[in-house]
Amino acid sequence: MVFPEELRYSQDHEWVKVVEGNKVLIGITDFAQDELGDIVYVKLPAVGQEIKKDSAMASLESVKSASDVLAPIDGKVIEVNEALNGQPELINQDPYGQGWIALVEAADIDQVSTLMTAEEYKKFIGH
Repeated sequence: MVFPEELRYSQDHEWVKVVEGNKVLIGITDFAQDELGDIVYVKLPAVGQEIKKDSAMASLESVKSASDVLAPIDGKVIEVNEALNGQPELINQDPYGQGWIALVEAADIDQVSTLMTAEEYKKFIGH
């Protein structure tokens, strides 16, 4: 399993990558996609949607179960990964790259620093 050092991680298995200023990419971790199994459907958030930390911002369906993607920070969705509509398996194949879910304008960029580092996340999931 992969845990990129430049990302921050939530206890709900989402990752956050600061891309520029207060803009962040959000997706689910390699661990989460592995636990879910083959993802067959992604319900993306709406562009312009306000998201609140720990509330559902998207949902995923896999062959095993359905699961909400919880917002790791407060903010506003400014872009979604439309490619997932036709290829939800991108989350399984490349969770930290082509499998990103949303680009969010953070309400408070300092919230990112409250999330776990890669080392802390590895310990959290027992790796």
